[in-house]
Amino acid sequence: MKIATFNVNSINARLPRILEWFDKAKPDVAVLQEIKCVDEKFPAGEFEDRGYNVEVHGQKTYNGVALLSKHPVDDVVRGLPFLDDGSDKDDEQARYIEALVMPDAAAPVRVGGLYLPNGNPAPGPKYDYKLEWMKRLKKRAEKLLADEEAFVLAGDYNVIPQAEDVHDPAAWWGDALYRQETLDAFREIVNLGLTDAIRQADPAGILYTFWDYQRGAWEKDHGIRIDHLLMSPQAADRFKSAGVDRAERGKEKPSDHVPVWVELA
Repeated sequence: MKIATFNVNSINARLPRILEWFDKAKPDVAVLQEIKCVDEKFPAGEFEDRGYNVEVHGQKTYNGVALLSKHPVDDVVRGLPFLDDGSDKDDEQARYIEALVMPDAAAPVRVGGLYLPNGNPAPGPKYDYKLEWMKRLKKRAEKLLADEEAFVLAGDYNVIPQAEDVHDPAAWWGDALYRQETLDAFREIVNLGLTDAIRQADPAGILYTFWDYQRGAWEKDHGIRIDHLLMSPQAADRFKSAGVDRAERGKEKPSDHVPVWVELA
């Protein structure tokens, strides 16, 4: 099963390019971020014609996520559960979608697609929201681990995990994507027992997933790695390969992110 994540930076603005990638890469499951449309405006028919079941959690103009699967899906979740203290109950941003994907009864995989808040400027209210959201993600991961399911939490984490994941660590240090509180929160999630699929495939390589549109970032290879697939132990036991489809960034009118994927047995 090939599971991919792709921040498309507006599904309708880049649909021909996105469909081109789907036709070539043929993921079994894909989670999309920043679709930037309400559910009714998502081009579901284009993906249904290609054999995908389509689940959308959209939002006008901003955010928005979707999950596409060539296999049947069940138990669809839209939005992260709230914290016990209710401090986040007013959060209406569309940033998380999850479903149990069932290629057959013997090998289901739960897939969560997420668009973690950017958090800039940091410190500040937007950064506080980012850290609160990461607490909610950790809580969800703990619940899924307790259920002992094979699962993958995939998406745009807006987190640079380590120095190898950024072209200029000193320049980025202190940004909401690469500051100590962010790294601590991310490591708390990973240290629950999750495995970074890309680092499982290549522990130390330069594998950027995002290049800004400005300042010639793509041409200079001034990238960062912020799109991740975290596997539960049961999913990691089925790991076969993983990769970054870097070439997509060099095409006409691309997203500023590229697809990242993992293949499980």
